[in-house]
Amino acid sequence: MINSKSESYASAGVDITAGYKAVELMKAHIAKTITKGCVDDIGGFGGLFELDMTGITKPVLVSGTDGVGTKLKIAFILDKHDTVGIDCVAMCVNDIICCGAKPLFFLDYIACGKNYPEKIADIVKGVSEGCVQSGAALIGGETAEMPGFYPIDEYDLAGFSVGVVDKSKILDNKKMQAGDIVIALPSSGVHSNGFSLVRKVFDVEKNDITKPCEFLGGASIGETLLTPTRIYVKPMLSLFDNVTVKAVSHITGGGFYENIPRSIPDGFGAKIEKSAVKVLPIFDLLAKTGNIPERDMFNTYNMGVGMSVVVGKDEADKALATLKAAGEDAYIIGEIEKADEKIRLI
Repeated sequence: MINSKSESYASAGVDITAGYKAVELMKAHIAKTITKGCVDDIGGFGGLFELDMTGITKPVLVSGTDGVGTKLKIAFILDKHDTVGIDCVAMCVNDIICCGAKPLFFLDYIACGKNYPEKIADIVKGVSEGCVQSGAALIGGETAEMPGFYPIDEYDLAGFSVGVVDKSKILDNKKMQAGDIVIALPSSGVHSNGFSLVRKVFDVEKNDITKPCEFLGGASIGETLLTPTRIYVKPMLSLFDNVTVKAVSHITGGGFYENIPRSIPDGFGAKIEKSAVKVLPIFDLLAKTGNIPERDMFNTYNMGVGMSVVVGKDEADKALATLKAAGEDAYIIGEIEKADEKIRLI
């Protein structure tokens, strides 16, 4: 047991004993994420992880880092903090999987105005759940109490993940050709991007976002917006084992127009059929309420497609079946064509 306490530091607004309590409360959540690569318990100066090289000839480490952004403002309003950690993990591991890499471990960083141990433990509960969903171990993190910098009831949350892929299995979009099929993996909602516009449109600081909304099937705007980002790691790993995947795009900030082109080689473009996209009600409500043009919506939000995958036409059916067996209601939204423009929505 740590016997450490500073009355002087506490008088400045930092209670180091609250940090110790938060660590004790979060240990049960962290334990759920332990994988065979974990070497040490939480609480040391560094997170240790032993890399299993079985089946890997030339290992390449792939890393990703991100935060939750101003979606946290919705969590503050609803006073619900046990899901934003899923978002934090998702934004990192969903990027890693686009390279064909399997996430190994995750570390989080929480900065707050005041360390409320139960709240910090709730945040880490979400982080742990995200790690479980992605098969990554939560091997460390940091909680920084920063009075005077953050309001006492607010915090920021960020993190990073490291994964590994055999060099020969890194996704190569040079294999892409005209006629290849673009498959959509549905999103769970707005995910964790574009919330500055979301908050402006719904005026979340002034309007009651907790009351039922008929347009959203009785769910409130608040709970709909707080729906955690979907994690695609396990379905995608299954897909990699069964078909040749030529490209993967994580649809985040910048929407279709920014993210899909990132995985398309020069000389080709993705032709996306807007009518095929299963747009979620929250996006229709957002566009209607904010009078946002369709082009801006597709250039800001995922619109119901959290990830897109390109496979050969001859493997499209197998890819769809594999994804559906893994729990993804995947469907076709377009195809690859020879073009100077890397994306075309028709």
